[in-house]
Amino acid sequence: MAEYNDSELLALFRETEANSHYAFNLIIKKYQQRIYAHVRRMVIDHDDANDLVQNTFIKVWHNLKNFREDSQLFTWMYRIATNECLAHLKQKRKRFFLPIGDVEHELKSKLSHEPSFNANKLELKLQQAILSLPEKQRLVFNLRYYDNMKYEDMSKILQTSVGALKASYHHAVSKVEKFIKGD
Repeated sequence: MAEYNDSELLALFRETEANSHYAFNLIIKKYQQRIYAHVRRMVIDHDDANDLVQNTFIKVWHNLKNFREDSQLFTWMYRIATNECLAHLKQKRKRFFLPIGDVEHELKSKLSHEPSFNANKLELKLQQAILSLPEKQRLVFNLRYYDNMKYEDMSKILQTSVGALKASYHHAVSKVEKFIKGD
């Protein structure tokens, strides 16, 4: 199977209906793991993450023909996935009439029962520290720390200035360091 760049995938997607299905499957294969990792860090729960990734790709499928290529394909999909996560967390708070702290507490509880983190106590501690951050700082921290995303790309995804993102990341790093050292 040939490796296509994003421009080639988009051109293939737009050619014919038969090609659009093939191209979309290639897009999923290319980006599914990265999108899943991003979503999973935000919502912790594997089942929720799977549902949100599926919702993300459904939205990508429905809107890909209108994608104007003002940004990179991955940046656009990241934005969709991020919005899905934020909407999910907001809905969770509303559904159970929970303040944000209770939702974070629930996520921390799920994290402590997650088998993939049990083997590595430092990673568990880091995840707990990240979950103690306010939602926006957590998002910025995850994008920068785990995905090594440039502030300019984050700015497009989150529709926030680069300066505000740098400040958010700086505050997040300070809080994570304090959490890890203080416990």
